[in-house]
Amino acid sequence: MRHAQQAMKANGISGMPVVEDERLVGIVSMDDVIQALVEGRTDSPIRDYMSRNVIVLEDDMPVSFGISYLDKYRFGRFPILNAGRQLVGIVTSRDIINALLLEIHREVERFEATYSQPQLDGPGFTLEYTTRGFDFETAGRLSTETKRQLKMRNLPPKLIRRVAVACYELEMNQVVHSHGGTVRVEYDPRNGTIKIVAADRGPGIVNLEEALTEGFSTATEWVRSLGFGAGMGLSNTRRVTDKFDIQSTPAGTVVRVTINTPEVSNEPA
Repeated sequence: MRHAQQAMKANGISGMPVVEDERLVGIVSMDDVIQALVEGRTDSPIRDYMSRNVIVLEDDMPVSFGISYLDKYRFGRFPILNAGRQLVGIVTSRDIINALLLEIHREVERFEATYSQPQLDGPGFTLEYTTRGFDFETAGRLSTETKRQLKMRNLPPKLIRRVAVACYELEMNQVVHSHGGTVRVEYDPRNGTIKIVAADRGPGIVNLEEALTEGFSTATEWVRSLGFGAGMGLSNTRRVTDKFDIQSTPAGTVVRVTINTPEVSNEPA
């Protein structure tokens, strides 16, 4: 424990992960060091004082998970593991606050650069929403608003469901697999079409044939644990649309779909 105290003092930190044979076995904090000092046992091995019930984060989780973990468990730090369960770092509340401040600044810049006022005048409309990687809380806004607009225009319920499914799947596909992007919906009653264009900022799809196979997914285990990433997004989108086109490079993926509409009924929705 004396070595732990010296290491924390030398590095200006208040906690450290403890490993054995490259495997995370615990975490020791300044509180543990103080307890050892009070008991006069600074010569005791770290294993006698370290916390063994360690809550960890994975290195590809979004910062929002770190926020929720800090609030839920009230710990000052969390070890970070990679996909191979190897310790690759440690994150503290200060790290998360700094990351949030930077992300807020970037998001304001993105919003100012990409925001477009929805065009809702007349029988047709255009909607465009921005998505962010792993932002599950706001995903689905476009599909909800699109459904509302189509209901106001008395389109058939089955058609509305098809459009809503396509919108939602394309939104979620960006949230789960990309760095974020935009999804745009255009309804033009003059030519009887609803067009959806989803364009993200990468990292692209390595194998389009596999990506279009039902059940194939590259989602991480923690994303699957949330109920997402089942590998049905693109195949569901293709199933409910009349035209489907997808292009992908490391710079980003663009999906363009078209759904044909019947003549609009004059009956109330």
